[in-house]
Amino acid sequence: MLYSLAKGIMTLVLKVKGCKITGLENFPAEGPVIIACNHISLWDPIIVGCSMPRQVYFMAKEELFSIPLLGQILHGLGTFPVKRGKGDIGAFRKSVRLLKEGKALGIFPEGTRSKTGNIQEAMAGIVLIVNKSHAPILPVKVYGARGLLTQKRGKIGIIIGKPFYADNLEIPEKTENSREWLANKIMDVVNEM
Repeated sequence: MLYSLAKGIMTLVLKVKGCKITGLENFPAEGPVIIACNHISLWDPIIVGCSMPRQVYFMAKEELFSIPLLGQILHGLGTFPVKRGKGDIGAFRKSVRLLKEGKALGIFPEGTRSKTGNIQEAMAGIVLIVNKSHAPILPVKVYGARGLLTQKRGKIGIIIGKPFYADNLEIPEKTENSREWLANKIMDVVNEM
């Protein structure tokens, strides 16, 4: 119920702000999907989540769940905690379980917001989830989200690319760290949109 209410309110805000959604036809109607998105503002999960036709489950840094009221809201929205900078096996298992259940999982492979708005180097954690779940990757690029409430109408939007499978990517020979290469390749796809 909280999810539906929040999505309704934020969808209205995004319409008023003239949020442009490009490529919605690329979002799979059913089945598991990993949404790999750039991260430029606190609003990104809200913009992405409200723009998709079905619920997207996001991870958020563990510290947010200890903030009174915010933690309960995050749980109510289907968000779950992740211990950043550590191999959080619980968040990994939850991610894979959601995908095995046919859900949409939203991930910001950069691991944190970009201060410049430019794509940052990706963390390899997304590759572990991709390899275990074999779910398709849906590249998504958010733009204009900084200062959502003060931003001029029509400057905010998302671009949804075509889904692809990591298994179809050819890792170059002599690649020292294939996980790191694949994580950054995913973000390259996002950046090129």
